[in-house]
Amino acid sequence: MAFFRITRESPLSAAEAWRRMTDWERHGDVVPLTRVRLATPPPTGEGTVFVPRTGVGRLTFDDPMEVVDWAPPYGDSAGRCRLEKRGTFVTGWAEIEVAPYGAGSLVAWREEIRVGPLPRWCDPLLARAGRVMFGRAVKKLLRYGD
Repeated sequence: MAFFRITRESPLSAAEAWRRMTDWERHGDVVPLTRVRLATPPPTGEGTVFVPRTGVGRLTFDDPMEVVDWAPPYGDSAGRCRLEKRGTFVTGWAEIEVAPYGAGSLVAWREEIRVGPLPRWCDPLLARAGRVMFGRAVKKLLRYGD
């Protein structure tokens, strides 16, 4: 499995950074070639399922995810959300952590991913691509609405 980690500082409060990072449908606006569909009604919490669909034309795949841990930031405590990938093509997990940091917040995204047909020697390339793509996505999510 490929593992990557992204950390970003933000001038946003931890509560606002959390809200933006867990706006699943908005992820479809910032991840290239991706649309996100909620499969469970709001509000988000443990048990929420959403399905990012990535690709062009017939070359698409679904990456269903379920929120298995949901603890928003509160006061000086960090918030943590864990997603389990429930698909057959893409498997693994992702964690989003948002903590108060100075006058703003610190956001960490950790992900372990496996893409079905790719051999293990592709893991370093997949991790690098994940860092670049999701690094940009996190930056855009935190910037959205400013």
